[in-house]
Amino acid sequence: MLPALYRVAVGPTSYDRLVAVNVIGTKTAVLLVVIGTLFDRLDMFVDFALAYALLNFVGSLAVARYLNRTRPQAAKRPRRRGPRKKAAKA
Repeated sequence: MLPALYRVAVGPTSYDRLVAVNVIGTKTAVLLVVIGTLFDRLDMFVDFALAYALLNFVGSLAVARYLNRTRPQAAKRPRRRGPRKKAAKA
């Protein structure tokens, strides 16, 4: 959990922070299932974990779309299609 918290704080890019927050959310969902197993209430905690994981996923998609739209246009490069041409051997 500490490496993910470090990545959220330090970065270097917004996408790295987003992935780190997503990792923390996934670990939290797993922790909810483990707690449900310990308290012998697995059915209830699995529902909580699934709802939390779904919100985590939808939130990550929303933030990724937002970051993609607000990224500077100079950073967007068109993708090359087709195979790359090899240089002629001399």
